[in-house]
Amino acid sequence: MTAVEESPAASAKWVGQALKRKEDPRLIMGRARYVDDINVTGQLWAAFVRSPEAHARIVSIDTSAAKEYPGVHAVFTGKEVDLESPLPMAWVPPGVEVNNPPHWALAKDEVNHVGDPVAIVIGDDRYGVVDAAEQVVVEYEPLPAVTDMEEALKEGADLVHADLGTNKCHEWSLGGGDLEDGFAKADVIVERRVVNHRTAGAAIEPRGVLADYRAGALTLYSSTQVPHFLRLFLALQLGISEDRVRAIAPEVGGGFGSKLQIYGEEILLAWASRRLERPIKWIITRSEDMQVTHHGRDQIAYVKVGATRDGKITAFHTHIFADFGAYLMLLTPTIPSLGAFVMSGCYDIPAVQTDITGVFTNKFPTDAIRGAGRPEATQMIEVTLDQLAHELEMDPLELRRRNFIAADSFPHEVALGVVYDSGNYEGTLSKLLEHIDVEQVRREAQELRPKGIYRGIGFCTWTEICGLAPSRVTGPSGFGLQTGLWESALVRVHITGAVTVYTGTSPHGQGLETAFAQIAADRLGTDPAQVEVIHGDTGTGPQGLDTYGSRSLAVGGESIAKAAAKIADKARRIVAHQLEAAPEDIELTGGKFAVKGSPDRGMTLAEVAGAAYIPENLPEGMEPGLEELSFYDPSNFVFPFGAHACVVDVDAETGKVDVVRYVGVDDCGPAINPNLIEGQIHGGVVHGIGQALFERIHYDETGQLITGSFVDYALPSAADVPSFETDRTETPSPVNSLGVKGVGEAGTIAASATVTNAVIDALRPLGVTYLNMPLNPQRIWEAIQEAKQ
Repeated sequence: MTAVEESPAASAKWVGQALKRKEDPRLIMGRARYVDDINVTGQLWAAFVRSPEAHARIVSIDTSAAKEYPGVHAVFTGKEVDLESPLPMAWVPPGVEVNNPPHWALAKDEVNHVGDPVAIVIGDDRYGVVDAAEQVVVEYEPLPAVTDMEEALKEGADLVHADLGTNKCHEWSLGGGDLEDGFAKADVIVERRVVNHRTAGAAIEPRGVLADYRAGALTLYSSTQVPHFLRLFLALQLGISEDRVRAIAPEVGGGFGSKLQIYGEEILLAWASRRLERPIKWIITRSEDMQVTHHGRDQIAYVKVGATRDGKITAFHTHIFADFGAYLMLLTPTIPSLGAFVMSGCYDIPAVQTDITGVFTNKFPTDAIRGAGRPEATQMIEVTLDQLAHELEMDPLELRRRNFIAADSFPHEVALGVVYDSGNYEGTLSKLLEHIDVEQVRREAQELRPKGIYRGIGFCTWTEICGLAPSRVTGPSGFGLQTGLWESALVRVHITGAVTVYTGTSPHGQGLETAFAQIAADRLGTDPAQVEVIHGDTGTGPQGLDTYGSRSLAVGGESIAKAAAKIADKARRIVAHQLEAAPEDIELTGGKFAVKGSPDRGMTLAEVAGAAYIPENLPEGMEPGLEELSFYDPSNFVFPFGAHACVVDVDAETGKVDVVRYVGVDDCGPAINPNLIEGQIHGGVVHGIGQALFERIHYDETGQLITGSFVDYALPSAADVPSFETDRTETPSPVNSLGVKGVGEAGTIAASATVTNAVIDALRPLGVTYLNMPLNPQRIWEAIQEAKQ
């Protein structure tokens, strides 16, 4: 029996079908509602005065001219804002000292990055407040800017926060096995400095906020991934009870982690709305968004791997230096640690250790961007493994095969103590090689070289940790997050048989309205078209914990499945009572709850709902109604995996890279909807290719942002990528009844390492054996010239 046949989802009617997304008509026809589309009577507008200096003391702020500007209602500076506390940071790891300098919504005495806000101007007109903000005169006393994280750690370096006395944020380690013994047994040791440069989320829809405080209660619209967390922190910051705060995330327009945040603009607009007793709106510009929406990556890792001559890896160690920018935001210091939990990769390595040093610089903070620590870890593992294979004069795929965790050993505890739920790494690699002929690529490479084109092929066999998360592992006494990470769902069957699902997760483009409807429909014997999914509004449904870390399906979807199963159980008891049968003899078949063996003796969901809401004939002691609530806290993470290959052509004269083919085989368990998987893989791969070849957030040595718009920050277009070739294997997870794992970050986790290995493979005949991202034409051309010398 195959893995698919063993899955609970395999026999389902709707789960597994490639249905069109329920969300798409309103999105592609311009009928969706974003924050910028929402307006409230009496609404004012806000604009921010931001620092042009990367590091400076605030000597004085003169707001008099701005206050006199036509239509201006108020101007506030940091010292005039009486918030309860600085912006939140949610990680307090037991036994680890984390330096956390205060990060106020408006800077008070010192600015620490370009774009640090120093004042807010509020007035009648959207563009008038921008003009008025230019009337605010700020006198700065410049201070030395710290922009190089490795230099920042040296003795006598200039300090970002003088009162800390150091630029070091914290040190954190995770390891298992005897590292010293592992390296002693190695015949070959390879060491590399792996750079994972800073990137932007670059969501298609920038951030926006509308705060409306009236009659003692706050309603706040924000393009956020985390409305429930936002409600909590708004209540804490304003000193009001949580039940008087409603946070709403309408259409978000993409997030990629950049909207997994509590931003100062959200808190400040809520405060100002209460202060002025007027609704206030702010929509960020694209240049502001590049400047003050959190960035990602920005790690330098010193990687060391040891192996025997026959290719058995004996030890793996990495020391990560992470550039956190000027402040710690919600999850900033946790991001490199997320990669540490899967630093074994797909491999059975007896000794693994990750050491992390967090560093402050005068840049905007980093935090979660698609993959959040796992793309960085995969880059360290997979690129270094290719380097090891070259040193051993071994085929890179053979090296991987010799170290794969065996498929029959799952659940498998790696040296770190982390238990992988399920996997078949040889299976995904074998299926990948059904799609791509390595020897054919090599022959093509030989034919192209006389034309100055160097073709290369690169691979990546990856796994990740997601489905965040079991609270006992990640909570205050475990990893140190100051929250649980369960998820909730409320499923309501109306008297007509229509179904409403309220989910505590908050999608921002993944297609979850469709997937969740499929899950509920199968368990209730109805059509997904009859299921409406409500999300993103803390004023409806139960308490939730939102979307990030590829958790929405594995945790949020499972909570929906559990709530729907409770309804199905109640329906069986109602039907059994009505038809004078035993509840265990009632099965869901053909859209009815019917007596086994007698499909004509049954009731539709609508008929069951009618009986539940007009309770003339219910079992003794049963309550009326047909809705159920479920809170689900997983027992473990889930670990999707896959194998990717990329073929590139490098023009030796210009250094330009063309991605010729990209093939990915991924395993996220049984498919709820194959279309959604395809969409997530495609988008994720483009994200990873973008980082490898195009995208880079770059600050100069004075802390000025050089890539402050899409003129300078290169994003890949459709012309820059091929049509992707994808396939899947299905290995169910034992962690949840759906058997599912996350897929939203998979393509990004795999792609940057795959492309990097392909480019290095292409350049080897030219004498270039190692190169860090970004692999832009200038960097490649320079490497070729250096190799010639």
